[in-house]
Amino acid sequence: MSKPRVCVYVPIDSSGDSHSQMQQAGCEVVLGKTSWRTGIDRDTLLGISRGADALLGATIKPEPIGRTFFEQFSTLRIVAKYTIGVEDIDLDAATDLGILVTHSPTEANWGGVAEGTLAFMLALLKRISERNQHVKSGGWRDSTLMSTYLGRREDGYAGITVGIIGLGRCGSRVAELLAPWRVRVLACDPYIEDGKFTSYGAQRVSLDSLLEQSDVVTLHVTLTEETCGLIGHAELDRMKSTAILINACRGRVVDLEALCDALDSGKLAGAALDVLPEEPPPQDSRILAMGNNVILCPHMVSANVPGTLQPAIPLATQAVLAALRGEVPEHVYNVDAIPRWLERFGDQPLISRVP
Repeated sequence: MSKPRVCVYVPIDSSGDSHSQMQQAGCEVVLGKTSWRTGIDRDTLLGISRGADALLGATIKPEPIGRTFFEQFSTLRIVAKYTIGVEDIDLDAATDLGILVTHSPTEANWGGVAEGTLAFMLALLKRISERNQHVKSGGWRDSTLMSTYLGRREDGYAGITVGIIGLGRCGSRVAELLAPWRVRVLACDPYIEDGKFTSYGAQRVSLDSLLEQSDVVTLHVTLTEETCGLIGHAELDRMKSTAILINACRGRVVDLEALCDALDSGKLAGAALDVLPEEPPPQDSRILAMGNNVILCPHMVSANVPGTLQPAIPLATQAVLAALRGEVPEHVYNVDAIPRWLERFGDQPLISRVP
């Protein structure tokens, strides 16, 4: 019997230890040559992965892989992602065909996003960019450079209100990090039970109420049909003209043209974006011409030392090995695929099962 074929289409393990681990388990390992910084395109992926039983890697750009891609694989069991996000895969198609998609929700990743969110918030509210530019241009103290005090004070100042859209791993960590700051925290997430809001010190409100009341709105949702374009003209119009928007989840959650309109017209005070609908953005993109009230980051808010994707290596590797043993791995994203997958592969181990 031939060895099961694992295609590591975007390798991130520079040590090669995880590749050796799969080889020692009886796998043929094929390594791609694409960097995680750029990702891999669908055609290149198809060219290196034919006949694969498992795909393992990071980002697939610019278009997701879907049904026509998967139908060219008769034995594919799993697509294991080193990343948290899986928006580069058509989950419905994978589920229909009984292919598992796993992701790697490491604290290094989602915790880094939460910390970066606070950095964005402080940089905008404390006007770090403007003050830095002012001093470097020869200026000094200036009353137009007053910043915002965040927390509730004993003198009666109520503090600001922070609205968190999405109270999953990232959003809840943001709420935890804000606790010592004594700010009011609102949150909106239809998929989280009431008790979680209370435990994170957040008040559950509707999306409209959150937008209307918040001084800072920060987005922490996954990209789905429901959340694509979640923040557009109507939503931005509901926000305070003094408010700021932070997006450290996925670029297409925000209508970028609507955001630029709001910033240009003064309907919104500022924004911080780690992600954009098109990455990198075209040089004529309006968002690149904004002033110091806009902070842009190259989709690297979770890229911290030590961290980034390295902690995901054992999670994704073990997911592949489990699937090849005919076992359901941890961190399956498309859980509805499991019954079909078990029907196809559950009694067909390709490598030895662990005693």
